[in-house]
Amino acid sequence: MKKISIFICVLIFSVLLPTWTFANKPNIIFILTDDLGFGDVGILFQKQRKGVQLKTPELDQMAMNGTTLNRHYCPAPICAPSRASLISGMHQGHSNVRNMQFDKAIEDNWNFANTLQKAGYYTIHLGKYGLQGWGQSPEKWSGYPTKRGFDYFYGYVRHVDGHQHYPANFWEIGDNRSHQGKKEVWENNNEVSAGLNKCYSTDLWTAKAKKIIIDQTKGNPERPFFMYLAYDTPHAALQLPTVAYPNGKGINGGLKWLGRPGKMINTAEGTIDNYRDPNYSDKGLTDVAERFATSITRIDHCVGDILKTLKDLEIEKNTIVIFSSDNGPHREAYIKGEKWSPAVFQSAGNLKGSKGSSYEGGLRVPTFAWGPSRIKAGQKSNTPSQFHDWMATFCDYAGIDIPARIDGVSLMPTLSHVGKQKNSTVYFEFNNQQGLYLDGYKGIRMKATSHEVDFEIFNTLDDAPESTNLAGTSETFNKLQKRMKNEVLRIRMPNKHAKKSYDDKLVPGITIDKNKLNNGVGVHLYNGKWEWVPEFTRLNFDKTMLAKQISLKTIPIKKNTGVLFSGYLLVPHSGEWTFHCESPGQFIFKIHKKLVLDADYKYDGTEISTTLKLNKGIHPYRMYYKDSSSKPDINLQWESGNLAKSPIPAKALFVNDQSL
Repeated sequence: MKKISIFICVLIFSVLLPTWTFANKPNIIFILTDDLGFGDVGILFQKQRKGVQLKTPELDQMAMNGTTLNRHYCPAPICAPSRASLISGMHQGHSNVRNMQFDKAIEDNWNFANTLQKAGYYTIHLGKYGLQGWGQSPEKWSGYPTKRGFDYFYGYVRHVDGHQHYPANFWEIGDNRSHQGKKEVWENNNEVSAGLNKCYSTDLWTAKAKKIIIDQTKGNPERPFFMYLAYDTPHAALQLPTVAYPNGKGINGGLKWLGRPGKMINTAEGTIDNYRDPNYSDKGLTDVAERFATSITRIDHCVGDILKTLKDLEIEKNTIVIFSSDNGPHREAYIKGEKWSPAVFQSAGNLKGSKGSSYEGGLRVPTFAWGPSRIKAGQKSNTPSQFHDWMATFCDYAGIDIPARIDGVSLMPTLSHVGKQKNSTVYFEFNNQQGLYLDGYKGIRMKATSHEVDFEIFNTLDDAPESTNLAGTSETFNKLQKRMKNEVLRIRMPNKHAKKSYDDKLVPGITIDKNKLNNGVGVHLYNGKWEWVPEFTRLNFDKTMLAKQISLKTIPIKKNTGVLFSGYLLVPHSGEWTFHCESPGQFIFKIHKKLVLDADYKYDGTEISTTLKLNKGIHPYRMYYKDSSSKPDINLQWESGNLAKSPIPAKALFVNDQSL
C-alpha cells in the first residue's frame, strides 16, 4: 500500500510539473499591420472626423478593454528597419537593418523569439517577414525565421511578396509585373503557394493563426506560445477580399482553416479582388477609397475573430495581445492609373507627415495592449515608447531576465500598473532624418546633412500636429538643442552600410564634479545562471565593492557569478580610442548608451575590438559580465594613436559613492 501511494504521488507530481513551470508565463500575440495610420482607427480619430468614417469596432473595443499607448513610435517610417528593431530589441542606432535595406538578413543575436523560445515558448511567425538575406530558399537565407528563433513560420519571406495579397493568383490590374504576379508562401522549408487559390492574405494568415491557437491550446495546453502575426495589409496593393467576412467569430464562426489545396480557407471562393464592405459602397467614395476602407475593416474583423477565439478557448486571462503598425499611412496605389492619398480618410489623424516622414504622422503608430488579467483596462498612456521596448516587455511577462545588450525597457509597469515605469530611449533615424525624445520633448532633423543642423523641437503632448517649433525660443530650448546634439552621438553606433554625416563626430563627455568622484571601479556581484548576459541593474546584487580597475584578479568571484562594473572613463585627449576585450565568459560593454562590445550570443572567447571617436573628458560606462566556468577572467584594454594597447589605468576610472 505504501509503494502504491508513493507511485501515485510521483505520478501526480510529474503531471503537475509542466503546469507549475509555465503557470505564470502568459501566451503572447503581437499583431503588426502594414502602413496602418494612427488616424485610421475609429477610437483614435475616425469617430471624430466628418464624412464617411473608417469602421473598426473590434479594435475600438480592444482599446477600451485594454491600454492605449498614445505616443508609441516605430523606429523608422518604413517597414524593414521597423520590423528589424521590433524583433531585435535594438533601436535604429544599433540595428543592423537601417534606411531602405529591404531583405537584408537580420543579425544572428538574441531577439524576442529566441529568448522566449529559451523560456519554453512555442514561437510562431505568420505573414510578412522581409529580413531573410539573399538567396532563393530557406537553405540559402541566412536570416530565415526558423534560424532566428521561430519554431514555425508560415508566410511571405521577401519584402516585395507582401505587395500582392493573393499569392496564388494573377492580378491583372496591378501597375507592374511585380504587383501582378503570383508570390511564394513558405511553410518552414516548403513552398506551398500552389494550394492557395483565391486565398486573400489577410484571411489566410488569420485562419492559420486561429488553427494554431486552437491546436496548441488543445494539444499542448501547458506550453505557452508566442505568435508574431504580421499582416501585409492595408499596404498599397489595395486588393479586396473574395467574399464577405464569414458569420460569427471564434471557434464556431468566422474564418476557418480547411486545409485542402484549392480550398485552404473558407473564404477561398467566389472571385478574387471582388468584395466591397457595405459600409463604404454607394457613399460617393472612389474605387481606391472603397478598397482601402474595406481592407482596414477586414483587419478589424480578423482581430476580433482572434480575440473571440481566445475567449472561446478560455485562455484569454492567460494571454496578452498587442496590436500596432510598422509605420504611418502610405501614399501608394499599386493599381494601373490610380493614385492614393492618406488625406482621403485623414489616415494620420491630426498629425503631420506620413510613411517616409519622421514627423508624427510617419512615426506615431496605433498601438493597443489587451489582456483581461494582466493589462489594465480602460487606460491611456501618453508616455513616449518605441518598438524595441516590446522585447524587454515580453521577457518581463515571461519571467525571464532582459538581455543587457538591448535598448528597450519593459512597459509592464505602464500596462499592468505595477512598479515604476522607466523612461524609454526613443530614437529614430532614416536616410537624412534623425530625432529623439529628451526631457519629454521631441527633437527632429528632417535634413541632417551635417551635425551642425539644428533640431526642430516640439512638445508633442500638447502640440501633436507639430505646429510650433520651440527651437531658439528661449535659453531653455537653446540648452536643450545642445543637449540633443550631444545625446544622439551618445546613443548610437555608426554602421558602415548606412553611413551618416555625423558618424565621424567626437562623442562628447559629460559634465560632472570630479570632487564627488573617487578613484576606482564600482563592482556589483550576482549569483546565478543566465542564458544571456542580463541587465543586472534590474536584479538584486549579493555584494558590492570598489576595485582598482576592470579586472577579476582581486575580486572574490566564483563559478556561476555575474559582475557589473560601472564608473567613468577619464579620456585624456580627443581622438580615436580602440577597446579590446577577451574572456572565457560573456560580456557587454557600453559607454554612455552606446553598445561598444557585444560578446554574448555565440561568443567563442576570442578578442573583439571596437574603435570610438571620443572627446577629451569624462564618459560613463558599464561592463556586464557573466561566467559559468571554473576560472572566470576578463581582460579589457584600450589604445589610442601610437600608444600601445594596455589596461585602462586606474586613474582613468571613477565611481560615485552614491551609485553603490
